[in-house]
Amino acid sequence: MDLIQESFERLYPNKAFDYAAEIVYTGRFKPFNANIRKTHDKITLNLSKSWKNVDKEIVIGLIQELLVKLFKSKKNTSNMEMYNSYIKNLHKYTPKTRSDPILESSFHRVNLSYFDGMIDIPNLKLGQKSVSSLGSYSYATDTITISSALLHDLELVDYVMYHELLHKKHQFKSKNGRSRHHTTQFRKDEKAFPNSELMEKRLSRLRVKKFLRLI
Repeated sequence: MDLIQESFERLYPNKAFDYAAEIVYTGRFKPFNANIRKTHDKITLNLSKSWKNVDKEIVIGLIQELLVKLFKSKKNTSNMEMYNSYIKNLHKYTPKTRSDPILESSFHRVNLSYFDGMIDIPNLKLGQKSVSSLGSYSYATDTITISSALLHDLELVDYVMYHELLHKKHQFKSKNGRSRHHTTQFRKDEKAFPNSELMEKRLSRLRVKKFLRLI
């Protein structure tokens, strides 16, 4: 049985699977990324090649997460829980091969000051000079990326580093195929950074200043 069909029938046991199905593994995606799309009577699942050797039951959980979003339904299954647990634990097995000296110094300052040195160092990547995406954390690759637009202000680097380390610490909550990355506890901890409101205003001014330069 096709993996998409099996995932669908486990998820919706009382519904007929009236679709053609195709799974495409691609090297264009970042590790463990995936998407799904439906055109008329066909469902296409695009998967990063990283999924090729992952246990079938975990992949079914991934597909079910995508199907729930595709059909806008509310479902939780044991496979979906397995998938989310797998993603949350990937950081333990991801090689740490990327580091930037400025970001590494920021990590150590923030880790010691606000996490009692208890956060394991992730991959640290300096991103493009962007103000639309100042920072991000990838669960799949355990990588924090921070925009090079912040390098002129190490306080802002530390603030964004703190925000991304909160993602690494709290990870995410998943229910009915929806993931929440900014939980109540996350927001509470975020405000614990000294002068967090001022930091947000400084980031906003940076975005506006960059925008005005472009127009």
